[in-house]
Amino acid sequence: MSNSNFKNILSPFTFPISKIKLNSRTVMAPMTTYSGNDDGTVSEDEIIYYKKRNKSADLLISACAYVTKEGKGFHGQIGADTDEMIPSLKRIADALKENGGKAVLQIYHGGRMSSPAELKNGQSISASAIASIRESAQIPREMIEKEITQTIKAFGESTRRAIEAGFDGVEIHGANTYLLQQFFSPHSNRRTDKWGGNLAKRMRFPLEVIDAVKIAIKENAKNPFLIGYRISPEEIENPGITIEDTLELVEAISNKKLDYLHVSTMDFWGGSVRDKNDTIPRTQLIFDKVKNTTPVIAVGGISTPEDAEKILKTGIPLIAFGRELLIEPHWLEKVKNETPELIETSLDVKNQLGLLIPIPMWNSLLTRTGWITLKK
Repeated sequence: MSNSNFKNILSPFTFPISKIKLNSRTVMAPMTTYSGNDDGTVSEDEIIYYKKRNKSADLLISACAYVTKEGKGFHGQIGADTDEMIPSLKRIADALKENGGKAVLQIYHGGRMSSPAELKNGQSISASAIASIRESAQIPREMIEKEITQTIKAFGESTRRAIEAGFDGVEIHGANTYLLQQFFSPHSNRRTDKWGGNLAKRMRFPLEVIDAVKIAIKENAKNPFLIGYRISPEEIENPGITIEDTLELVEAISNKKLDYLHVSTMDFWGGSVRDKNDTIPRTQLIFDKVKNTTPVIAVGGISTPEDAEKILKTGIPLIAFGRELLIEPHWLEKVKNETPELIETSLDVKNQLGLLIPIPMWNSLLTRTGWITLKK
């Protein structure tokens, strides 16, 4: 099969603000490895894992790095919270970039989703003292004004460290129920001050984080440096984030002139998680809102080149692969070499060594029911 059938995948793309250019429309989604060292530095196994996949896409996004110790979400997470982390971050950037790809550091704060076992005083923090709806969830402590402003500053400082470490950009993690989403959500944010209440006030924290990141880039970057933002379209909770809320937020984010919006979904073609009768893909709605100003990255259930081409034909310019690049580190190479029939789409449970997936990540994949297709 000729790769001319996949001309959209292999067409170049230039980000509108940074002007950074990709040779294809492919993105490696950020994937949690659970494999960092206890001090927040990257492990040798993670570096090997990244090197195995640094030709799998042209934009390569790292696992999330916490911006403060209070934001560490889980065991084995990498840190970007102090200057001592810069050599570790540089190892990641170098591993991702060694075959010509562009490296992006995802920056993060877990908020109420942080594991108490990973926190110095065992207490998570969030917009309000409201626990998430999950088994054995801790009630977080409500953040005071000083903590909020320090956390915003920490996102900027982590961006500076990413610049010094040699990354080509950062992705602000505003998705998957973590702190930025917690401030935006009417479920987790019950504040009555300037950081909560109506929709505009609930947007304030994520928008000020974006401002802090932009300032850090302006003050420190000597080369083009991109900013992306990852977002979850809806929440199942009531009250919770609706698609109408999200469309207001993405318009405000778009006005900040970022390089991309990365829409986190399990299945690109899936509809609303709040209304089963609403079957329009959420990413499509977001793309329709911002397509003239901010490029959108689609993700979720994309395995084959045919899957990717079908999405690109909707007008969405970029596609990200998460699970698929764990299964098939040579995905893009096989498309370029006109051998798409050789692309694996299920995880060979006997091939951990061949895939070079770190053991903690591997064990998580094998026990997370239904998340990844297993080949036994």
